[in-house]
Amino acid sequence: MKKLFAALLVLALAFTGCAMAETLSVIATPSPHAEVVRLIEEDLAAAGYELELIEVTDYVTENPAVAGGDVMINFFQHIPYLDGYNASVSEEEQLAAVIPTHFEPMGIYPGTKTSLEEIAEGDAIAVPNDPTNMTRAFLLLADAGLISVPEGTTLESVVTPDDITGDLNPNGLEFYEANAELIPGLRGDVAFAIINGNNAALAGLNPNTDAAYAETADSLAGQSYVNVFAVKPENAEADFVKALESCVYTQKVYDLIVERGFVPTFAVEAAE
Repeated sequence: MKKLFAALLVLALAFTGCAMAETLSVIATPSPHAEVVRLIEEDLAAAGYELELIEVTDYVTENPAVAGGDVMINFFQHIPYLDGYNASVSEEEQLAAVIPTHFEPMGIYPGTKTSLEEIAEGDAIAVPNDPTNMTRAFLLLADAGLISVPEGTTLESVVTPDDITGDLNPNGLEFYEANAELIPGLRGDVAFAIINGNNAALAGLNPNTDAAYAETADSLAGQSYVNVFAVKPENAEADFVKALESCVYTQKVYDLIVERGFVPTFAVEAAE
């Protein structure tokens, strides 16, 4: 009888544990963001959280989904993009950055030409059309020696093709503006394409091996464009954030980020 009671007690506790599991809803872009989250699903379960992962490929729905309470946390953006979002919405819609993870180098990828030395008068360059990434793209082109940017330009500036004229554009380059996620598919129509790390990964491109020129980890962009998770401000210190951070800051996540050609911004204190 005692053995039967003990068995029933263990079974009851098991069911109780399942019932107490909290759902952790995450909305993320595919690579490496959703890959990271999917990789730690079992670890989250061990911490008492049942993962609900929603994958999207745009940069539009993720922040409103968290701000509106439909999803608990998102993972797709770097800090300047989040700052830009927060500056464009009401205080009630603003989000907080948590769990810094990695830097994704933006690269100049071959289109119809393979080497930057092949640049000719009037060549077309595809650039992201959102203000944050467009300015970053022009700074990358300037660093590569293809153009100059207006004096005093920083990562916080808003630079458009209208600003890159005259002596700033000695080759008379044409800039084709497009949504960042569409640019990998435009490579056959332009000499070169400026692709951020997330969309490069989706297209099977690695900035370390496939880009004609790319940002480095010690560059200003490398220190500034750190990818983060984002939550409502009141959840910044929530238990689910702490649990997620402990699962993310592991060797296997570090290794995945490196495999994708990105740069982890956290250190793994101990092996798993």
